[in-house]
Amino acid sequence: MKKYKRGFVAGFFDILHEGHIQILEQAKSQCEQLIVAVGTDEFMRIRKGRESVLSYDERVCIVSAIKYVDKVVPEIDLDKISAYKKYKFDVMFAGDDHENEEIYIKDTKLLKEKYGVDTIYIKRNDVSSTKIRERVCALKQGCDGKIDSV
Repeated sequence: MKKYKRGFVAGFFDILHEGHIQILEQAKSQCEQLIVAVGTDEFMRIRKGRESVLSYDERVCIVSAIKYVDKVVPEIDLDKISAYKKYKFDVMFAGDDHENEEIYIKDTKLLKEKYGVDTIYIKRNDVSSTKIRERVCALKQGCDGKIDSV
């Protein structure tokens, strides 16, 4: 029996890589059901200030096919309290790169105090979509690093 019934993790999963898979695997190992919120194209523009490489529908299709994922839902903002009210998870997972973000600090505290929801930060490996984009640009030579230039 796993410690948690329902887990929640959010991300854009724009250029899927082994770091994403490792986070999803670790999250799923601790809960019976894993809900993955995939950021919409509009949210990507707001949060990251750029277009996604893959459309929201393409990213949902890919993330849905991962064996650790039980359900995929849209992520339209960073409000984890609203997400909790919709999906009633008892644990939230996030990459440790979010541990010091003000909104995560505030929401994880409220999730714990008001709803009893734990938050587990998973150590990220050194792989990132940004680094992959930079490698692609380097191969292209002269690319300015913006995804629409690739």
